[in-house]
Amino acid sequence: MSRLFDDQTQNRIRVEAEAILQIFAHFDIRQWQWITSEIVTLEINQNPNFRQRFQVRSLLNFAHHTVSLGETEIARGEYLELLGIKHFDALHLACAETGNADVFLTTDDRLLRTAKSMDHQMNIQVENPSIWLKEVRSHESTNND
Repeated sequence: MSRLFDDQTQNRIRVEAEAILQIFAHFDIRQWQWITSEIVTLEINQNPNFRQRFQVRSLLNFAHHTVSLGETEIARGEYLELLGIKHFDALHLACAETGNADVFLTTDDRLLRTAKSMDHQMNIQVENPSIWLKEVRSHESTNND
């Protein structure tokens, strides 16, 4: 979500932000469901930039479901940390798994590389929003032909 507030002069950032906005449009018409978690709120609250913190927090109002952070998610997060995933990222992934999300979208290259390298130990697909959206559109156009 923070990608929407990053410097849009860089092509990659602009493309990813546009993809996120298009994904949000699907959430808005309830074609897709947005699952968030308590860990997202905790991480947003750590942002020292008040304006950005407020803007990102306001986006959470559009989420369809919020996963609570409980013992199961903490235990799974600790396991994912042992595999090399950073603390907050591990908790995000654990909550996404609990929420039965189809995909976990991130612009964090390190997280993408790590998650893809241990794909067999992940219970969720991890993908970049712009790449995932292209794949979805390609799949939809193939099915519509």
